[in-house]
Amino acid sequence: MSTGTLAFLSLLPIIAVAVFLVGMRWPASKAMPISYLVAVGLALFIWKVPGANIAAASINGLVVAGTLLYIIFGAILLLNTLQESGGIKTIRQGFTDISADRRIQVIIIAWLFGSFIEGASGFGTPAAVAVPLLVGLGFPAMAAVVAGMVIQSTPVSFGAVGTPILVGVQTGLSADSSITDNFLVLVTQIAGQVAILHMIAGTLVPLFVVALMTRFFGKNKSFSEGIKVWKFALFASFAMTIPYVIVANVLGPEFPSMVGGLVGLAVVVTAAKKGFLMPAKDQIWDFEEKSKWDPEWSGKLEIKDIAHKSGNMSMVKAWAPYVLVGLFLVLTRLKTLPFLGWMQSWTVKFENIFDSGITSSFQPLYLPGTIFILVSLITYFLHGMDGSGYKRAWGQSFKTTIAASTALIFTVPMVQVFLNSGGGAAGFDKMPIELANGVAALAGDYWPLFSTFIGGLGAFIAGSNTVSNMMFSLFQYDVGSQIGVDATWIVALQAVGGAAGNMICVHNVVAASAVVGLVGKEGAVIRKTLFPFFYYALLAGSVGYSIVWYSQKGIFNLGSFIAVGIAVAAVYIIATNNRRSNMILPPPVNVKSAK
Repeated sequence: MSTGTLAFLSLLPIIAVAVFLVGMRWPASKAMPISYLVAVGLALFIWKVPGANIAAASINGLVVAGTLLYIIFGAILLLNTLQESGGIKTIRQGFTDISADRRIQVIIIAWLFGSFIEGASGFGTPAAVAVPLLVGLGFPAMAAVVAGMVIQSTPVSFGAVGTPILVGVQTGLSADSSITDNFLVLVTQIAGQVAILHMIAGTLVPLFVVALMTRFFGKNKSFSEGIKVWKFALFASFAMTIPYVIVANVLGPEFPSMVGGLVGLAVVVTAAKKGFLMPAKDQIWDFEEKSKWDPEWSGKLEIKDIAHKSGNMSMVKAWAPYVLVGLFLVLTRLKTLPFLGWMQSWTVKFENIFDSGITSSFQPLYLPGTIFILVSLITYFLHGMDGSGYKRAWGQSFKTTIAASTALIFTVPMVQVFLNSGGGAAGFDKMPIELANGVAALAGDYWPLFSTFIGGLGAFIAGSNTVSNMMFSLFQYDVGSQIGVDATWIVALQAVGGAAGNMICVHNVVAASAVVGLVGKEGAVIRKTLFPFFYYALLAGSVGYSIVWYSQKGIFNLGSFIAVGIAVAAVYIIATNNRRSNMILPPPVNVKSAK
């Protein structure tokens, strides 16, 4: 069977997702079973994978889905606990004191706080923390999910203390011992390149977040209302990415996102409190009142305006649970501290399922859900809650989590069947690699422009930048060597694309939506995040193309033209909007008076 045919067949499960979930707007609970059946059919009848292997992969997918639901439950529980204690009301007031402008709030919470949480924990935790917090502040659930997905790009490569690079890229490349005798040095070099590419592509991410919010969820459905805060958005962007790049190139891949997010928070919040680049009082942007929202925007998670039983709660006490979440995530992820070993000491493992060679395992204590539940229990005592309120928090959290389970129990098994489709009697490589082979055969010297999209596709399928890097890093390195360019930059493009792929990853969207009870609207979210993903992958790919071909093709090459074109378009849009916002319109004529 030809490379092109195999690539097309490998694409069918993804086409099914695109048609039913995104195109026909089916809920994930209906679209993903079809995608799962397509993947199983291909594995059985085309790849000729043994049925036992497919069953084992499906069971592994169910185990992974269970761990995701555990994280979702913990995140919802923490939010419901804070709601019942009155903490959310105090936090909301605190943000109003900084700025009542929703554009400013979403940048601080999603971009900066989300980047810090990504650096500390990864694995979708930023959406589990930032998205419900935004809903608690009064954002529509869908607006919060879209914001939470778009920021899962720049910080992702260095999430979970550098796991996508140190585990993903290093594991992928180490399969070929002829590359180097010191993979850690090579991977550290690649991490610096990844950070540079992310800084370039990530510059406009905060602006994308606010522009998408005002366009899809604002009264006037206007991109320009979001673009008006471009100065603050760029300031917040560089406040995170400058220390991020410095740390990646000086200290390595463990701390760029964590330090970048923390430094950005300190700088931006301090500046915002002093009024730096803040919108004028008569230009504050907010959503319409909730009764006028499109019903599609709201989830089943209802945020009630509950005050603390004493009538007042200090800001320090209200924020303490989120501070504890960040602190515990950092302490339990650092290899230099003993907590990591303790948290990973208990492993539940199902080895060699059905003699397939597939092993499924998880570490209950290490999962972020455990930290969320622990902090929820601490909050019960810290905020002096009563038993009835805490019982309501648990009950509502179970209900919301159960509603999300249907979509995930088909989404993740489909992913696992797709990833474990190699080794069949037909002799084909696993579906993701066959798909990448087909693209590489068509792309030739233009491969750098496509490498980010392959990385993104890997994350879209697997739901993980780490898995995408493990799957494709060696493949990307080999293609780079074959076309005669610096292969480390091609691997860097893979890592950047894999990070950006989190914006559109189905099971990440399902999980983030589930946290706020937005079940059945996953396709609507992906339709809104597709363009930011395409921008991110194209810009990073074009910059990478320009870098790797500069010595042979000079500065005036296709990659440079595309990158400059994107930059010019961005400047034009910002300048045009700025000019319009500064125009003074003549007062309306009173027709009756004129007569």
